[in-house]
Amino acid sequence: MAIMKFASVALKNLFHKPVTTAYPAAPIDYPERSRGHIEIDIQKCISCGACALNCPPGAIKVDRAAKTWTINRMDCIQCGACTYKCPTKCLSIVPGYQTPDGEKIFDSYQHIMTEEEKQKAAELEAKKKAALAAAAAKKNNL
Repeated sequence: MAIMKFASVALKNLFHKPVTTAYPAAPIDYPERSRGHIEIDIQKCISCGACALNCPPGAIKVDRAAKTWTINRMDCIQCGACTYKCPTKCLSIVPGYQTPDGEKIFDSYQHIMTEEEKQKAAELEAKKKAALAAAAAKKNNL
């Protein structure tokens, strides 16, 4: 009896197209709610550290002084908590997965300042120095 069930399934499969996907030849269509991996637009990042504070496994590290953002891909659980708390929305979850590797991967990104940002920072520093000098002069006059 079991042979008859198997024979009908085998004959049916002979005349239909394959059930499996053509993965290497055709790209995978990920389901709408599948988890992917975290991506960052480093030029939008203000290095506030809100993502690192809200990362449950602690996979994200932010260095404000060096303006670097680092993620340990092996520790990240793709929960998306960091993307919800980011004030500039520079973090996003992208469909797809990272390529497997045998070693721990630390992706590090550094914010590179544009000429405009450098000029603004220099102007801000000059204003700070002028304010400090004015405060010191006012203190000396008293």
